[in-house]
Amino acid sequence: MQVAEMLQTYPKDLGGVDRQALTTCIEQCFACAQTCTACADACLSEDMVAELVKCIRTNLDCADICETTGRVLSRHTGYDANLTRAFLEACATACASCADECDRHAEMHEHCRVCAEACRACERACRDLVGSLG
Repeated sequence: MQVAEMLQTYPKDLGGVDRQALTTCIEQCFACAQTCTACADACLSEDMVAELVKCIRTNLDCADICETTGRVLSRHTGYDANLTRAFLEACATACASCADECDRHAEMHEHCRVCAEACRACERACRDLVGSLG
């Protein structure tokens, strides 16, 4: 990804936001969105799909929230710290919920284990960025 490179090209100051934490968070949001989408698709291919309905729903919700958060974090003009903080908190909550649900199926479904790991990484990145906002 060119996240760090794009942040470096931004013509204005980022308002004291930790560039490394921001870069990591944007990358983790988009990676988690992709992983959750793929996990939901893999769940739909399982023979026991009826037992994975909640997992699929949680995956898709998390993917949407992560994608949107990554997009919001990629825009800096007219930055609103309160709105950014709200997005990060929502994303961290969605990731924690999705990771918990995927963990329930991880022993039986490898894709759920991978997804839980991606969700935990994104949750950490969101919480780290919130912490750096002050």
